Amino acid sequence: MKRATIAEIAERAGVSIGAVSYALNGRPGVSEQTRRRILEIADELGWRPSLAARSLSGSKAHSVGLVLARPADTLGVEPFFMRFISGLERELSGQRVALQLQVVEDHRAAIQAMRAWWAERRVDGFVVTDLWADDARIPVLDELGVPAVLAGRPLGGPRTGAVWTDDAAAVQSTVDYLVALGHRRIARVAGLPALDHTQVRVAAFRDVMHRHGLTDPVVVETDYTGAEGAQATRALLSRRDRPTAIMFDNDVMAIAALNVAQEMGVTVPGELSIVAGDDSQLCDLVRPALTALSRDIPAYGLNTARVLLDMIDGKPPRSHQEATARLIVRGSTASAPLA
Repeated sequence: MKRATIAEIAERAGVSIGAVSYALNGRPGVSEQTRRRILEIADELGWRPSLAARSLSGSKAHSVGLVLARPADTLGVEPFFMRFISGLERELSGQRVALQLQVVEDHRAAIQAMRAWWAERRVDGFVVTDLWADDARIPVLDELGVPAVLAGRPLGGPRTGAVWTDDAAAVQSTVDYLVALGHRRIARVAGLPALDHTQVRVAAFRDVMHRHGLTDPVVVETDYTGAEGAQATRALLSRRDRPTAIMFDNDVMAIAALNVAQEMGVTVPGELSIVAGDDSQLCDLVRPALTALSRDIPAYGLNTARVLLDMIDGKPPRSHQEATARLIVRGSTASAPLA
């Protein structure tokens, strides 16, 4: 099929080529009514901007980038990212902005991809996820001067926005709840140790355990997968002083733990209480249903997109704090078993 041209759009709309250019590039010079009519006709004709022409003109790419630095096989297992991306897409598509997604193995590959996309003017900005405490991507984004928003607590310079939630408060309230149920041997199965939010959660867990007079809290670090969650659970339940409650950094590991407990003849919640670090439909589908920390992840993605789009429009970077995750109590938690 032949590509539609600006001249064809102008002829159909009964306006000049210049007016079409103003409308398609979001520039002043045409009324809102004319702009809407031109955009509708362009959409009907299937018109899309040329990457080369767009680069030469210096106009916006109307696209933002998300380069995920993690093994691709973990994305299909963990519900968090699909829900986060759905929130991004809800806001971006409403503003006629595309999302470019690439999955790479590490930060070095992520930096290469971001440099290339920015140099080729394929994107107007970036969403950055899975932050490390010392993240090599952030100084590169500052160096390039590219609008970027961190999906995590503020760690960047003055050019970088952030959308985040208080992970420490969520962990502390969960431990308080378990202690109120009489649990004293509480373990935590955490995610990747390099991630900033893993470090924040583990530090908060240790602090609140010490506040309750519970010394030497047990923390096991994993890669977030069900396999490592199951392995960690099996090791914990094989201890002589096995925990009566385990907190997990996501829902996938908590579900794997439930299976391991059943395999080992450990009743949930009679002998073991389980808390998932993310809430999803999976938590409601298993039996007993899992107590979980719940937050509006699509809204998290949507607000991340809004902060980035504001920056692309020339507004200063800002930090937006989401509501703290709240504990949804279900059947997987109960009073600690009698000693």
